[in-house]
Amino acid sequence: MPSIYQLKPAFQGLLRPLVHTLAKAGVTANQVTVLAAGLSVLLGLGLAIWPMCRLLWLLLPLLLFIRMALNAIDGMLAREHNMKSPLGAFLNELGDVVSDAALYLPIALLPGASSWLAVLAVIAAILTEFTGVVALQAGASRRYDGPLGKSDRAFVYGAMGLALGLGLMPGEWISVVLALVLLLSLVTVLNRLRQALSVRS
Repeated sequence: MPSIYQLKPAFQGLLRPLVHTLAKAGVTANQVTVLAAGLSVLLGLGLAIWPMCRLLWLLLPLLLFIRMALNAIDGMLAREHNMKSPLGAFLNELGDVVSDAALYLPIALLPGASSWLAVLAVIAAILTEFTGVVALQAGASRRYDGPLGKSDRAFVYGAMGLALGLGLMPGEWISVVLALVLLLSLVTVLNRLRQALSVRS
């Protein structure tokens, strides 16, 4: 199914010169992974403490783009500059889950937003990544299928953050978006499961 993830090769091509520079400077893939998670947690804490701060919501789409770039960079450093490690694999997967939770759970604190939908949407997002990883244990490749993978989620939440930051008042529209995120996340889980099993068979 279509996904923003399909743009990743072109995005990596743009980042490759920067990756070479970072590798020569001694920057490691794990350092980049930790930086991405750390920035996400910091902004998430800010949003949780000041959920009505428009500036912080404006920062959300910017940070999500930076995080996407850092995630691409750490992967390229690992693959193309011989920095793969067992620790890096754990940091990569756990960092994504922690970052998603930190950045997306504060939406539950907004007026008019359904707190239980916000939490369920984050849980469903975690399940999509869990399904993708478990596919490896089933003998398939790591699954990144859509319709709502990590990059697609970032686009949706980034758009919400931009709208809030530009002055759109929080309200029931947030719950509608969260319901769609939850539904599409569950479809993504089923799609990744189906694709993994079809490859395995």
